[in-house]
Amino acid sequence: MITANDIFTISSQKQFEKIALKVFRFQHENNKVYREFCDFLKVNLQQVKSLQQIPFLPIQFFKSHDVVSNTDPAQVTFTSSGTTGMITSRHIVTDVSLYEESYRKGFSQFYGNIEDYVVLALLPSYLEREGSSLIYMVEDLIKLSNQPESGFYLHNHDDLIKKLLELDEAGQNVILIGVTYALLDLIEKHQFNLQNTIIMETGGMKGKRKEMIREELHDILCKGFGVSSIHSEYGMTELLAQAYSLGEGVFECPSWMHILVRDPEDALTYVKDGRTGGINVIDLANINSCSFIATQDLGKKNPNNSFEVLGRFDNSDIRGCNLMVL
Repeated sequence: MITANDIFTISSQKQFEKIALKVFRFQHENNKVYREFCDFLKVNLQQVKSLQQIPFLPIQFFKSHDVVSNTDPAQVTFTSSGTTGMITSRHIVTDVSLYEESYRKGFSQFYGNIEDYVVLALLPSYLEREGSSLIYMVEDLIKLSNQPESGFYLHNHDDLIKKLLELDEAGQNVILIGVTYALLDLIEKHQFNLQNTIIMETGGMKGKRKEMIREELHDILCKGFGVSSIHSEYGMTELLAQAYSLGEGVFECPSWMHILVRDPEDALTYVKDGRTGGINVIDLANINSCSFIATQDLGKKNPNNSFEVLGRFDNSDIRGCNLMVL
């Protein structure tokens, strides 16, 4: 039996691999969708002895199947955002305490005590719909901050500008978590020179603006907020773990999360560090769903296990090596 303590106290790569292989065998046995996928690939369970030999479930399965590894009732169901008529992903979470422990410990690993920050959130497209895992996380972080000034902002930019200026001038540590297009809207209304504020973008133009390459986007945001770097959060509906970038678009994982980069022409092989390919994520916190996800993101991994996200495959359903870096 694998416990939350086993997952969240991992302290070495060797320990990670040992627990990951245990999770693989558990999910192969208990997750009908994952087992059928492995059977389709003719996977021999006894021959899987390394991370590279574990099959990664394409993320599209969350749009068409209930990907669960137990028979417990759902405590919460997270859904992805999408335009009208688009099929969205559904992540059935049977133990939401694992998600809470994952993002709380993950935040602490990279930023320290949440009570040291006022948390401001500018996430209109997420706040305006049901089932967002990002809203669930940020709402909890706002409560845990224990700061009366922490809170969500929707379209009330003038109030947010006033609050940011007041807090920053008072020397208060602030984290502003925002969807990309809303952060750009904010700096078009006011140019800042912030000294005590971290700007964290969660990605996504949501059809509101044209897509930009990261360097261009972060340069605009740095100038607009008067900061030296833009932080980023890498997470998704289908996962329970998040990676964080403290600048330059270089992400690091918490100890229960790991990245592999697959060959874009052969999904069952991997490219060397520094080469571009499809991002595969191991998220051991996702033990009650599937911990081995082949995403639609393109990226590259660095020798120190950090990684960069370079774009996405060119449409929602990947076929072969047909791709485009935005």
